[in-house]
Amino acid sequence: MLCLVKATDPAWVEVALGNLDALLIDHAHCEIKAATNALSLASRATDGRMAERLAALAEEEVKHFRQVLDELGRRGLRLGLPPPDTYAAELRAIAHRTRPGGRSPRETLLDRFLVGALIEARSCERFRLLAEALAARGEGALAAFYDELFASEARHYRTLHDLAVEAIGSEERARERLAELAREEAQLNERLGAEATVHG
Repeated sequence: MLCLVKATDPAWVEVALGNLDALLIDHAHCEIKAATNALSLASRATDGRMAERLAALAEEEVKHFRQVLDELGRRGLRLGLPPPDTYAAELRAIAHRTRPGGRSPRETLLDRFLVGALIEARSCERFRLLAEALAARGEGALAAFYDELFASEARHYRTLHDLAVEAIGSEERARERLAELAREEAQLNERLGAEATVHG
């Protein structure tokens, strides 16, 4: 799906559904981090139009956070402190370690956008799996929510991908680097992808 090299193990769905409360809490924290990341990128934007697109992305992530927060409230769950995000942290570390341009600002910005795009792609894939599984077990409202998020994450992926191309000024360079990072993400997902979390 999208740029992903390896699909999520189908067993992940059963783990997620078996501990749906934990998944929802993790999901809420993921939306906060996505909004924060978009705003951080906006502060590094190369022009006003890029900053506006990132601000709009952050606003949508905050909207999603509120929606997940509402679901937590319906279930009597507390958000609590954010758990460590090993998946995102390791993906960023991989990008830093393998970056051919060293600490060049343009290459760094390219990687920030592409890492974000990969995270959105994995969210997109997993939300589709969740929507299908929830619908199959009769949880129509939550299934519809995740189906809506599936479409949103696909748009977010495309936005971050397009911004990566703009940041580096070369679609070919962005495509090559995304392919490199996607191969690394596949290994990371295989190693970490067995818990009731959106990514790790």
